[in-house]
Amino acid sequence: MAKKKEKEPVATEVVANGDGAADEPIAEPAESESAGSESAASGTKAAADNAELEARAIAQAMQSADASYVPSPSLLASDEPEPLLSQVDGPSLADFSGKPSVYQAKSVPVALRSKFDVPIHVTAGGSVVEYEISTDEYDVAFGVTAEREEGVTNVKESSRVDSHLVPVTGKFLVGSVPCALVFSFDNEYSWFREKRVTYKITVTPPRTENVIKGRRLRAKKALEVVTKDGKEIAERYENAMQKRAELEADVKKLEKEVAERKKSLDVVSTEEKWLERKRVVRDEQIRMLNMRLEKGWDDEKSEA
Repeated sequence: MAKKKEKEPVATEVVANGDGAADEPIAEPAESESAGSESAASGTKAAADNAELEARAIAQAMQSADASYVPSPSLLASDEPEPLLSQVDGPSLADFSGKPSVYQAKSVPVALRSKFDVPIHVTAGGSVVEYEISTDEYDVAFGVTAEREEGVTNVKESSRVDSHLVPVTGKFLVGSVPCALVFSFDNEYSWFREKRVTYKITVTPPRTENVIKGRRLRAKKALEVVTKDGKEIAERYENAMQKRAELEADVKKLEKEVAERKKSLDVVSTEEKWLERKRVVRDEQIRMLNMRLEKGWDDEKSEA
């Protein structure tokens, strides 16, 4: 069995927004230039600086994602105002804890010719997702997708990874929500070996100040969209009203014509019935007169 290597630094990745624009990547903290001989205080300060740098990068990425926010077609098509406002508002600050959610499991079997998915639903835009996965003895195909109403985005293209040699790690920022992240462990290519995977996925919600900034940016973008859409709807509404008035006038005109035609129809129908009766009488008269002319009158035969 191959010996596992030491864990490598966490890589950053990008998740696409619902409108197709990519979120800003999370910048990696700058490496500390402190030598190993420096004091522990210096190392602590460098770690704090790195954490602050990453926090700034996350805030900038969130701001970029929120600034490009576009309400989904289903929200704009909704007959109720609340769904759009709910997405703009984001998580409620009344019960917002900001605590990370951790999803983990150890040595989960993935049978040969099969696939194992871990779906995670993210509802807070600007959440940072970190993952670490490994396998016991053999490699496995691993990928991450983000599923939204607008479609599916590949966060990490599925490919075979040497997770039995070194843990596979990653970090990315989720822009638009709601979003279903699917972590896929694919063993369909293997005809002989079961794989056992261990994973740890951490979803860290955004900071409160970022939530506040984000909802304001989304509100401004949503206001632009609904204002423009409202003007288009108002114009279409005016056109619809005008068209309805024209059609109502046409219908009234046609109804008047129909009423007049109905009167004419009644007159013609009455005349038709009278003529039918007269036609029957005339036919009978013609028949009887022809009979008299051909055979004579009955009273004349008796006289003869």
